[in-house]
Amino acid sequence: MVDTHTHLYMPDYAFDGQTEGSYDGQCAAVDRAIEAGVAMMLMPNVDRDSIEPLQTLHKLRPDATAMAMGLHPTEVNDNWRTELEYILSVLRQTPTDYKAIGEAGIDLYWDKSFEREQMEAFDIQAAEASRTGLPLIIHCREGLPQTLEVLQGHRDVKAVFHSFGGTDADVDAIRKVGDYYFGINGIVTFKNSKLRQTLPHIGIERIITETDSPFLAPVPHRGSRNESAMMTHIAVTIADALGLSAEEVDATTTYNANSLFQL
Repeated sequence: MVDTHTHLYMPDYAFDGQTEGSYDGQCAAVDRAIEAGVAMMLMPNVDRDSIEPLQTLHKLRPDATAMAMGLHPTEVNDNWRTELEYILSVLRQTPTDYKAIGEAGIDLYWDKSFEREQMEAFDIQAAEASRTGLPLIIHCREGLPQTLEVLQGHRDVKAVFHSFGGTDADVDAIRKVGDYYFGINGIVTFKNSKLRQTLPHIGIERIITETDSPFLAPVPHRGSRNESAMMTHIAVTIADALGLSAEEVDATTTYNANSLFQL
């Protein structure tokens, strides 16, 4: 299995009493995922402060992790341009170290005051994806029209709609702009989620699996801290919704992830 979106480098995974500067807890989370059958974990960046822990964990577990570099839309504020320029400078220093641009996009769930700035930051990162040929990891929450407006100008870019939880109509709107992938995570296991009914409309050929750890823990772990080791619950639910075996879901989504991100 491939977890195409996880933040295991975050301090959420530090052991209680862990020595400052140690990543023992984060490494243990990676090791638990490997034991659970997750062979590769793609870790997207969030902001300037997350770069160092992201890079550190990757260096400690290089065979099981990969990195993406970008500025998360909720981190777009008055100083966003300076922050994004720094993040892109890190990417350009060692471009082969990164498998994608992201996570980037539009999030108007918490705050709509930086909508225009988010769109501009997303546009710059989409242009970087076009320039480098790297795929784009899209964070889209309460901002699908704005996200698609930006993508209209970058139709050559390969991308995934991370943490997708939308409807058939959303899938159709997205496909009018591009043939993108859809990242499916623990949302699909939630009791009141209608995403299971949307999966056949997407089709297994455009589904990739993710956890979005430490968020969105799947049932039966909902409410606890999520981690990549919980991927199996997501794969089983996808399989049930599509009438496939878990092995078929694993094989196809792994192929999809490798095709998109060149893992």
